[in-house]
Amino acid sequence: MSLYCTDNYRTAEQLAEMERLEAAGICLFCPDSLREHAKQRVIFSTEHWSVTPNAYPYAGTSLHLLVVPRRHVTDMLDLDEASLGDFWTALRWIRDEFGLGHYGLGVRNGNCSFTGATIAHVHAHVLVGDPDSEPEVPVRMKFSSRPRHVAQS
Repeated sequence: MSLYCTDNYRTAEQLAEMERLEAAGICLFCPDSLREHAKQRVIFSTEHWSVTPNAYPYAGTSLHLLVVPRRHVTDMLDLDEASLGDFWTALRWIRDEFGLGHYGLGVRNGNCSFTGATIAHVHAHVLVGDPDSEPEVPVRMKFSSRPRHVAQS
């Protein structure tokens, strides 16, 4: 089973990191790896979730955080009720800590070969657009892809 969907990379640096981690059999978002990876520092955690800045933020964002479950699943609905409820604790912390008056959420579930995701470990994106950018750069998040190589899940 592949841990990464390399067809969906956005930068050469990201692709190289995905290939390195895949070869080592490391899921970046599993708890031990997430805490040790220099680009993915954990800024908040609950019993079931970790919050980290996205190492490869989307264009047009003034803030791009990831809310990552400690359990390795590819679909949020495979988490237990305690984990699902605890998601809102992490999200509330983000809103309050960063004083957010507006933000968007995005989650891709299932086989990352089809969702546009780069990693086979579900996570939520908290996206804040930059209203002061000139020219305006809309935040875009890909939710589907036509796979060249289907990752096994």
